[in-house]
Amino acid sequence: VSAFSPAARHSAALLQNARSTTTTTTSTTLYQFGGATMGAPGAINVADEYAQRDVYAMEEWAIGYGAQKADGVELYSDDGSDYQLITQQGVGAGQTVLYVPPDIVLSSNAVVDEFGGSLQSAEQFLVNLDQGTQIRLPLFRLMAKILAEYDKGQDSAYFPWLNAMPRQYYNGVSMTDACFACLPPYAGWLASNERINYTHFAAALRQGFVPIDQNTLNNEQVVKWAYNVAFTRFHEVWSPSRQKLIAPMADMLNHSAEPNCEILVDQMGGFTVTAMYDIQPGSPLTISLGDPTNPTPIFAQYGFLPNDCATIFCKAMHLDPQIKELGYDFKDLLFQTESGEIAPKVWDIFLYEILQNNDPGAAENYLVACKTNDEATKQQYLDNYFSYVLESMKNHVYGIMADVENLTANAQSYDLQTHPRVPVIVAHNQLVSQTFTMTAALLEQMG
Repeated sequence: VSAFSPAARHSAALLQNARSTTTTTTSTTLYQFGGATMGAPGAINVADEYAQRDVYAMEEWAIGYGAQKADGVELYSDDGSDYQLITQQGVGAGQTVLYVPPDIVLSSNAVVDEFGGSLQSAEQFLVNLDQGTQIRLPLFRLMAKILAEYDKGQDSAYFPWLNAMPRQYYNGVSMTDACFACLPPYAGWLASNERINYTHFAAALRQGFVPIDQNTLNNEQVVKWAYNVAFTRFHEVWSPSRQKLIAPMADMLNHSAEPNCEILVDQMGGFTVTAMYDIQPGSPLTISLGDPTNPTPIFAQYGFLPNDCATIFCKAMHLDPQIKELGYDFKDLLFQTESGEIAPKVWDIFLYEILQNNDPGAAENYLVACKTNDEATKQQYLDNYFSYVLESMKNHVYGIMADVENLTANAQSYDLQTHPRVPVIVAHNQLVSQTFTMTAALLEQMG
């Protein structure tokens, strides 16, 4: 489910209709359901990465507690492993396709209320370990909740949902050192950051503050699985307060660079998914899981490579100081995947570095020109230094191409049985290679 803030545009009438036709249940009722399905704790076999996902039992459970689907909306898989929501009937713009009541939505704020001081102690340890984790505490709370529910086995109210989760993930957290050795610097940096964050989360939970069985916490596969479930399925809201939520069923919406659905979370925490425009029968129901101009963060977080991305980051990680000084972002520094075309701000960062190294006064003037959008001054500097900028960009592009070729060859030498993430790594590297090859051809045409 998406990590972006929900769009404000929504039909109040449709939302009211979804609410009025939804059976209201209480938290007590939900937990009674959990107790009615008895079984030994740990009944979810996380160790079996190829275990069958019982998604239809999850669907039945969610509908039993108030989730509603529009006619024709169903879960679909073409391989029995990866599931998504599709519609077999046409959907009109603005139509509600799914409603998930707040009773079964996991909320990071509710986790605070549930665990109280024990969670606060764990969070203090975590922040002391790494100040940067302060902003990620909502994710930490969801991870703790998932582990606590895993502990209960079939006695958990959320057992049907947890048992429908994938066991195997392909994202940065799940990658090995061998995987990292096959990634270009930017992808490797993003993926390794996520693994470091996971390590800090696990260390905080293993201090024993939160009431989670120590055997569970000592099981690396289970702890990493819980992190991945939370990390790949949350939806973030910012009003009335920031929190991360997971809505069973809504978390089955897949990604698209051009999504056809949007999510609205009401004040009670219920999820309503509506069509953004008319949707044809047989179409997947999709949302955006991240910036469509830069697929590498999606690759690092979710473990797949979007097949509809039009651009990729130029991979100029060595110019990070210049990027920050100019106030640019990675999403500004792109190459077109279909043509190799170079975004204007890519030229800026390479030229700025050259000026800093050769004429600090000119660099200051150029910095001001960039920040004030003085295109005439920027163009004058580019004209004067073009041959140097062109040479620098060629060196960068050809260097990345050579590195990616070697990294891909390394990945392809691995045994897929022991390195199942190789195909997605190779796909990522091939996208980089193909794009940079086109960019190199454009640069050669320039001189």
